[in-house]
Amino acid sequence: MSTQQNTSSAGFGLRAVQFSRLTRRGILLGLSLPQLIVLATGVLSIVGALYAGGGILLAWTAPIWLLSAALAWTPVGGRKLIEWVPVTFRWVARTQARQTVFRRRVVKPRPAGTLALPGDAASLREWEDSETGAAMIHDPHAQTLTAIVGVSHPAFVLLDPGEQERRVATWGRVLATTCRSGRIARLQVCERTLPDGGSGLVEWWQRHGTDDGSWTSTVYRELIDRAGPAGERHATTISLALDLKAAARQVRTNGGGIKGAAAVLRQEMTTLVTALRAAELTITGWLTPAQVAVVLRSAYDPATAAILERNTDIGRTLATAGPVAVTESWDRLRSDSAHHAVLWVSEWPRSQVYPGFLAPVLLSSGIQRSFSLVCTPIRSDQAARDIRKKKTELISDAAQRQKMGQIEDASQTAEYGDVLQQEADLTAGHGVLRYSGLISVSAPSPEELDTAVAAIEQAAIQASCETRRLVGQQAQAFTVAALPLCRTV
Repeated sequence: MSTQQNTSSAGFGLRAVQFSRLTRRGILLGLSLPQLIVLATGVLSIVGALYAGGGILLAWTAPIWLLSAALAWTPVGGRKLIEWVPVTFRWVARTQARQTVFRRRVVKPRPAGTLALPGDAASLREWEDSETGAAMIHDPHAQTLTAIVGVSHPAFVLLDPGEQERRVATWGRVLATTCRSGRIARLQVCERTLPDGGSGLVEWWQRHGTDDGSWTSTVYRELIDRAGPAGERHATTISLALDLKAAARQVRTNGGGIKGAAAVLRQEMTTLVTALRAAELTITGWLTPAQVAVVLRSAYDPATAAILERNTDIGRTLATAGPVAVTESWDRLRSDSAHHAVLWVSEWPRSQVYPGFLAPVLLSSGIQRSFSLVCTPIRSDQAARDIRKKKTELISDAAQRQKMGQIEDASQTAEYGDVLQQEADLTAGHGVLRYSGLISVSAPSPEELDTAVAAIEQAAIQASCETRRLVGQQAQAFTVAALPLCRTV
């Protein structure tokens, strides 16, 4: 059965692909550093009790080593208890410092050039490139400069298998271009659904319609005004972040400062546009400050998205594009007109899948969501060192397990096979990237949000992916998943 399917697929030119497994190796025998610390604490308490007083002290120290064992080995929500300690501690600290609540100070103006965003995104600065007109976002803490380009493309799932395979190969060359540069910090592909304001229908009616006052034209015009905003459209952007540390020499050569960094980023933008056009993706242009402002406003206030699209004179200022109020809770976020929840794609398909495997998630209708794929390119020399390190650790762990009489399980063998495959791909000249997938789901009420999240989770299951709802960091994750600013969480 499998042979026939593979033969049939090969006849059409479409090949299945397989993702590497998420590495869960620890420092020793699969145990992470926090696990080793709490286990060492428990062992030391047992040994000390036995040497000092025997069974009586062992009973007195039982709470210590029992708690250590529970923290190290008890799983909760896909993590060990000890791994929840820093997450919970940071959440409690932020709650006590009232960092989970944001309210815009309407009377007090913000510094010029800022994006008026809450949380750690408040430090982002805007720079408008004089040559391209693009809005460049400067992150002074992460030392990156980001530009955003809008792209459009035909429906991938409607193409024939041969055309799909060709487009996948050309997209692979786009990613390989970012790896060879050595100056790219991240590449983010953001695909989001937006309420359709009906501007396309209005423009078509203005160009082709005949508004002669007749009953037919009146009904048609009223239908466009009422039914146009009820639709839904998809928008795709690609964000390119320049690593200012890696490009420090080129930045100094071009005059230094943000102006020199913008000149270097323009070079990378030209290279990316050339690669995207070779992949037959239509470039709609680099986003201007006004367009970035609309994207930010629509993310935090989805109710105004259709209004901003139909009225091109309002909501185009970055100084006022941020939210008015944001309240973060443990597993969700509340902004101006919507409730949000962010899901993390914790496992990509473990079996072989075809390139359109994400169709159930991306084509889900009636749900307002944003899907962000953050790609971090790894230089060839660094990737080679990481692969050698992984091989050494896997072989050492296998030898240690053999000495202790432990049985080698299939997951460890599969992980070693993934490392060998990555080494073979790197030797063949391919680039190595680290992928992170985040899905932001928005809804007008908490009940509708829970329904939409459940629908997305089911769609992810159909796509052979595993998703987990992030907790304790929803505000930071939302800026990564819903905003095309090329940030990390």
